[in-house]
Amino acid sequence: MKVYADTSVYGGAFDPEFQRASRAFFEQVEAGRFRLVASAIVLREVRGAPEEIRRLAGAMLAEGELVDVTAEAVTLQDAYIEAGIVGPASEADALQVACATVTGCQMIVSWNFRHIVHYQKIALYNAINIVQGYSEIRIHSPLEVIEHED
Repeated sequence: MKVYADTSVYGGAFDPEFQRASRAFFEQVEAGRFRLVASAIVLREVRGAPEEIRRLAGAMLAEGELVDVTAEAVTLQDAYIEAGIVGPASEADALQVACATVTGCQMIVSWNFRHIVHYQKIALYNAINIVQGYSEIRIHSPLEVIEHED
């Protein structure tokens, strides 16, 4: 399964609240359960992050797929903003959803509960995706997608 992980998941691997699920997600990427995808947006955002986050992103993306920010993704991002899903101040979040959508990811994982992983926004992103001729995309937190030991 092709899964786009936004920047919050990399940072989450070093945050006590999100660490366990973020690290489990990346372990499952390494085990082949997920095919990791990220965009230049993630690379730009992790440049200013602490060293351990940059190192994790570099290691994970060396085996993953890095997708370009295309004109097609920007057009979809504009449709999300025009529909009021997020405002212009959150355009990077909308662009990450757009990049994942136009590159055929089946899922996005994120800890961004305000602009991405929110039940109302997920429905709106997917409504715009359908109107624009794209498939729906599943949006979850890492906690919701990792396999748990029983």
